[in-house]
Amino acid sequence: MTLDAFSLSLRSPLSTAAGDIDRRDGFVVRYDHRGVTGVGEATPLAGWTEPSEECERALDRALTAGAGDDHTAGMLALDGDETPAARHGFASALLDADARADGLPLYRWFDDERRCESVPVNATVGDADAAATAEAASEAVADGFDCLKLKVGARPVEADVERMRAVRAAVGDGPTLRLDANGGWGRDAARRAMDAMAEFDVAYVEQPLPAADLAGLADLRGGPVDVAVDETLARAPMADVLDASAADVVVLKPMVVGGPGNAYTLARRARERGLDAVVTTTVDAVVARTAAVHVAAALPDVAPCGLATAGLLGEDLGPDPAPVADGRITVPQDPGIGIDPAEVTP
Repeated sequence: MTLDAFSLSLRSPLSTAAGDIDRRDGFVVRYDHRGVTGVGEATPLAGWTEPSEECERALDRALTAGAGDDHTAGMLALDGDETPAARHGFASALLDADARADGLPLYRWFDDERRCESVPVNATVGDADAAATAEAASEAVADGFDCLKLKVGARPVEADVERMRAVRAAVGDGPTLRLDANGGWGRDAARRAMDAMAEFDVAYVEQPLPAADLAGLADLRGGPVDVAVDETLARAPMADVLDASAADVVVLKPMVVGGPGNAYTLARRARERGLDAVVTTTVDAVVARTAAVHVAAALPDVAPCGLATAGLLGEDLGPDPAPVADGRITVPQDPGIGIDPAEVTP
């Protein structure tokens, strides 16, 4: 296994209730397995995964343990709860190699009966004033998106309500609206917000309460707007979320849950319990982003996913095999993730 650090800037900072994201730093992982080289990506994100230094140390341990294609020892050296980004890096490289060796695109390696050419995606609209938010939403709809995820929670509830009023006036009743509060509301504010947002036919609010408040999230359910959890899955096992009845929708970031395989398993488990599952990214580079596309492609009838994030980056690690057009992202059909490791250049 080899490890190469990278640092990529965003075109402009992505504003959320948890703060701005202006660059993505991580590691490209290459692993030789079954006679082929697989490529993976570990891109930690503060507040979601381990810090970069811990990620690098964990990958170094896995590199030592996994020497000589002892992939089991390499994986066992990584704790998915403590260092999920590092585990994602190694796991995605290993999955890429396995699928390449079997001559299958990764999504069919998960489910050989699946055939999927593209996956629906949402556009992400960051926090801004009402006029700027409405303009960004209109541009996304003009680009072919019929599902928009809008950041809320950084302003007073009343200001966010006016932002959504402006968006609906700009885009009409057709596009689906989802909101993401990034845990920025308390219980009273969340209840007021979700009651008010019903006027705009909002499908769900992602993380309306802090990640640890499972009881509060459960109490919000059954109202006019569904509840989705995202940050909660970085703090609590899926089993706890399901047992607490804390969500209608789970938003799965493979980087946060320890790899594409874990994300696929958790999505299946959520669906078995009657919850919807949406796959998204942590504004990753092309390797992890494309691996997430395969997770979504492996799920039948998947809802629009948060995978159209390539445009947020000012630069990338290599060619993008999964372009977005008319609100859908292409699923690569080449073996593995669909990226030539030789074209990944940190």
